Amino acid sequence: MEKREIGTSGIKVQPFALGGNVFGWTADEKHSFKVLDGFVDAGMELIDTADVYSTWPAGNKGGESETIIGDWLKRSGKRDKVIIATKVGKPMGDGKKGLSRKYITQAVEDSLKRLQTDYIDLYQSHMDDKDTPLPETLEIFTDLIKQGKVKAIGASNYDGARLKEALQVSKDNNLAAYQCLQPEYNLYNREYYERELEPICRERNIGVISYYSLASGFLTGKYRSEDDLGQSHRGHGVKKFLTQRGYKILAALDKVAAEHDATPAGVALAWIMARPGITAPIASATSIKQLHELVKAKDLKLNSDAIDLLNSASSY
Repeated sequence: MEKREIGTSGIKVQPFALGGNVFGWTADEKHSFKVLDGFVDAGMELIDTADVYSTWPAGNKGGESETIIGDWLKRSGKRDKVIIATKVGKPMGDGKKGLSRKYITQAVEDSLKRLQTDYIDLYQSHMDDKDTPLPETLEIFTDLIKQGKVKAIGASNYDGARLKEALQVSKDNNLAAYQCLQPEYNLYNREYYERELEPICRERNIGVISYYSLASGFLTGKYRSEDDLGQSHRGHGVKKFLTQRGYKILAALDKVAAEHDATPAGVALAWIMARPGITAPIASATSIKQLHELVKAKDLKLNSDAIDLLNSASSY
């Protein structure tokens, strides 16, 4: 499959992003290194992480994912083979959060140190910060690009109106502009992105790197009933998908997967990749086996009947 450009940044990637949220959480350093090596060996390059990954397990303080990726980059020497996307803005404790010039100036240095690199390919606002004027945020991002510390910028979790406002601020003030949006998007959660965000992204040529692409694992078909929820750390977040519509989506995935000699997860990712305007869906893996199953999605060509069936089953 041909590479896709992230907005108009000049950065081109295969249409699949490896999620780094599991590094330092459900994947220790050893398993993370294996997955990262396997990812590059498969010809992939876009690795998505954030400074806040992963603050949630007991004993963690944030920065664990970036640290593991940085140690892997140092050990492997593969910095020129990957595109590193990280994020800033979510609470890191001790009042460290937001998108002010002062905070981003320090946060980017912290991320660069953990990643053991002198530049970040894609630096993203992890969430909107209504307390900081957009020009202030975009001015510091512009400065970081001029300094060579950042190649391009993006936004995550912005609503449509705020994204348009940010793009206008960049245009009016000749500042660096967001090249991509990172929204939640998958077969189950379609409506908000398709109604509110997709028209803006397609009109403005904004790349789209979707998260929760497998709906916290539900679209893998691993969770078919409440009895299955205890299979992993993420199981508790899947219960909300066990609805009549959810089961309808799983049935459609099973049918298409059988017809294409694929897995439900591969089909779910291929469906996103086939959506016009999508740059790459994000999915995480904790083993080489999982990784290989996910990477296959980029070569899975769904025919119009398969797309129609999935669209119908997941209609809102």
